[in-house]
Amino acid sequence: MSEPVVRYHARPSGPLVGTVRAAGMTKNAGCKQLAAALLCPGTSTVGNLHPVADLEVMGELLRAIGADVTWVADDTLAVDASGPLVPEAPYELVSRMRASINVLGPLLARHGRARVAMPGGDNIGSRKLDLHVRGLQAMGVELEVAHGFIDAQVNALSGARIVLDFPSVGATETLLTTAVLAKGETVIDNAAREPEISDLAAFLVAMGARVEGAGTPTITVEGVTELHPADHAVIGDRIEGGTLCFAALVVGGDVTVAGITTAQLGVAADKLVDLGAVVESTLDGVRIRMDDRPRSTDVQTLPFPGFATDFMPFAVVALATADGTGIVTENVFDNRLAFTAELNRMGASVHTEGRHAVVRGARRLTGAPVRALDVRAGAALVLAGLVAEGETVVHDARHIDRGYPDLAGKLAALGADVARTST
Repeated sequence: MSEPVVRYHARPSGPLVGTVRAAGMTKNAGCKQLAAALLCPGTSTVGNLHPVADLEVMGELLRAIGADVTWVADDTLAVDASGPLVPEAPYELVSRMRASINVLGPLLARHGRARVAMPGGDNIGSRKLDLHVRGLQAMGVELEVAHGFIDAQVNALSGARIVLDFPSVGATETLLTTAVLAKGETVIDNAAREPEISDLAAFLVAMGARVEGAGTPTITVEGVTELHPADHAVIGDRIEGGTLCFAALVVGGDVTVAGITTAQLGVAADKLVDLGAVVESTLDGVRIRMDDRPRSTDVQTLPFPGFATDFMPFAVVALATADGTGIVTENVFDNRLAFTAELNRMGASVHTEGRHAVVRGARRLTGAPVRALDVRAGAALVLAGLVAEGETVVHDARHIDRGYPDLAGKLAALGADVARTST
């Protein structure tokens, strides 16, 4: 059976007003923690999850490996890894989602071997696994990357000092979930500092791991001989929450996004202010007020707490309607600016060269048929459609479903004229 054809339809809206809650961070935190549940026999649960396409793929992958994955509440999945596991992640599943690489560490730590297909996911540029490989080799793992698979095995994992060339989230997660069952101490220097790393560490600690420094550039792990099942609820999705904050910036209005903090947004909270918004912390979220066109500013993406690469497409859309010209530099992924060709179809003026984009603001965009190239680019084009004359239809919008459980519904609840169709 072919996949359903998913489209988003957006038309100009008045100011967005109201309160909306960010979902749990299912894509960037929940999927990784479900993979970590493979580290020990027994049943662990991960809560505050919401149905997105990537969650379905992770569930299929864990079942293929041999775990039992079931919903035990409206927002909670249980992973029972008691039975025999097959330490192989098949291509047809891994190719659909990059987070599938997160089974590599747990399988190595528990079984001493793993065969994982090279991961897929968004087409936003090359994301090599060199940092994963070198870190695992330092812990005694023998690896071969050939014919589209990573074949890895180890007799006994040993702690090591690992310095990452780049604070990669994926490499940090892989090394962290491997080190918890290694003999001795592992130190990960230049580790990723994203909130989801701290949340993964909290889940591992609940399972009996000994982890210190998560959320800082240096993570120290003292290996233990065994772990036990645990129950954990993931943090709020700062990327979905940030998307809704940028919606208020682009369209205008007064919006409170509950379930996230300004600290979780990192530098993006400051850039919202630079772009003209009033940003306030509330008891349970972030309030955004915007009364005029965005102001021009420059943006460059950096690892957390820098401006997140996932927010970059929204910044480009904001600058496309701003008063003035801004320069955007994408330092993380080498193909993430490709979506600007679609935005230009809507009357935007974005000129790209390599990792840089010059964005000249226009007072109004025009609706057009466009295509979602990845999760965040697709959502950004939906926001552009809310300030474009006529109707904008975002095709290939299944990408949006990978990261947002109900983007159209949440925007509509704030007053946006947007709908999702599936045929």
